Amino acid sequence: MQPLAERLRPQALSDYVGQKKIIGEGTALRNAIKNKLLPSIILWGPPGVGKTSLALIIANELKRPFYSLSAINSGVKDVREVIEKASDKNMFNTEKPVLFIDEIHRFSKSQQDSLLSAVEKGVVTLIGATTENPSFEVIPALLSRSQIYVLEHLSESELVGILQYAISTDPVLKTKQIELKETDALIRVSGGDARKLLNALEIVVNSGDQTTVVITNELVMATIQQNLALYDKSGEQHYDIISAFIKSMRGSDPNAALYYLARMLKGGEDISFIARRMIILASEDIGNANPNALLMAKTCFDAINIIGMPEARIILSQCVVYLATSAKSNASYMAIANAFDVVDKHGDLPVPLHLRNAPTKLMKDLNYGKEYQYAHSFENNFVDLEYLPGEIKGTQLYDPGKNPREEEQRKFLRSIWKEKYGY
Repeated sequence: MQPLAERLRPQALSDYVGQKKIIGEGTALRNAIKNKLLPSIILWGPPGVGKTSLALIIANELKRPFYSLSAINSGVKDVREVIEKASDKNMFNTEKPVLFIDEIHRFSKSQQDSLLSAVEKGVVTLIGATTENPSFEVIPALLSRSQIYVLEHLSESELVGILQYAISTDPVLKTKQIELKETDALIRVSGGDARKLLNALEIVVNSGDQTTVVITNELVMATIQQNLALYDKSGEQHYDIISAFIKSMRGSDPNAALYYLARMLKGGEDISFIARRMIILASEDIGNANPNALLMAKTCFDAINIIGMPEARIILSQCVVYLATSAKSNASYMAIANAFDVVDKHGDLPVPLHLRNAPTKLMKDLNYGKEYQYAHSFENNFVDLEYLPGEIKGTQLYDPGKNPREEEQRKFLRSIWKEKYGY
């Protein structure tokens, strides 16, 4: 018998739950489907929000042949075979097939390259599904030929609605008298993943022989408690564990950080994903308190991709300990946030004339660059010149952190700018 989640997979847009921003009435994607002018698309979102279901529904709505590949167990040969079948279909003037690739972020560059020609020539309409940012995981050439749609977590009310729909419509569940007394535990266990939610419901309902089932939080936790300790690299805990991992390093706790690293490695997490997050942390949370942190994180990323597992665990561990025990500063992170706020508030202010480039005589006649003073021509390579537009003159965006390295920066800036920026 099929699992409950598969039995309840929606077959039409009218049955589809959630994602109103991208598939609701009047949206671009809805109109494209309605007008049968669908471009290649990539659906990006967390697990269990309906990416696969939406791809199937789109193919059904368009009445096109549907081919599906999983990046986990498909190679270049499989891609080429599907494209050949699609080409044969096109020769007989049938509708352009839809090629759905689940977890497209797991395709190598060569596998993604093998798709390009077919997408460019219109042999297939590609629908890719990914839980990872496609900007990092999908090659630029393929990305530029696809529309990106971001799917969001289902709301609590939508998840409860799915539970109620399952109980009232599924032929198997209808053989029992099921009372949905409490839903908090089911929703918490699912982590917003509709597939996990339905799997959990099915486990609870089938946990006893009784025909009457009253679903309470206590019953749910007693039935599937053991599942909570598992790490699901494609599920909600993927996000929870990486969040705890980053926060442990930010909080200077190498012991906790190593624990979460081990959880991820034991669960088969992509080591490149772990290393990329450490590169971000090195700049966001350490920054100029220890500039070597960014070099260490980047070197770690390069090294693990050369070495691979299982030895990569040692390199990752070394980098985790280094980052967790490093001095911390988010001053650079806050500085660019402040700069964005100023740009949003004041718009595109004119660049001061003395800082403008003057490649032509006309520009020179207009005093472009006329009063610019070359810092290296002055003592200590500094001249007191105004670099910001007049409207925001003296605005401090960078506030050095309270650590030895950045206190030296504060001291230096105060010595040259005096009271101008408040250092």
